[in-house]
Amino acid sequence: MLAQQTYQSPLGPIVMVSNETALVGLWFQDQRYYGAHYQLDHIPSQLTEPIQQAETWLNQYFAGQNPDPQRVPVQPKVTPFQKRVLTALQRVPYGTTTTYGELATAAGTSSARAVGNAVGHNPISLIIPCHRVLAQNGSLTGYAGGLDRKRFLLQLEQQH
Repeated sequence: MLAQQTYQSPLGPIVMVSNETALVGLWFQDQRYYGAHYQLDHIPSQLTEPIQQAETWLNQYFAGQNPDPQRVPVQPKVTPFQKRVLTALQRVPYGTTTTYGELATAAGTSSARAVGNAVGHNPISLIIPCHRVLAQNGSLTGYAGGLDRKRFLLQLEQQH
């Protein structure tokens, strides 16, 4: 059984979806690929343990406290390739960045473009930190939540 809740963040509403044991989705309400393959209008609003854990994490994150992402159980419904990319992405530390090319190497592929596609379809934003990936030249690019949000998130992490 899936449940959802909306979190009011400084960057706008964030919708979280969980099953009984893990968070399966977390999106800014207006981002690209919002809701992924879930039919959000059919998922009841309910507070589950994984959603409570995600809310606590988000409160700490937006307060600049560098919360441990391992404290929120996540279970993204993705392909095996996307899973490799997201696992590599989870290893990018708070306050640091990587490039699509470096992430491709960490995920065991040579295709930065395929990695960019996998990162762009990340169904659990923030907790799986897709905002920490930059272009090869260090410029901000390719964030489904929008570049203004990406800039804000990177600045937040640099301040603490």
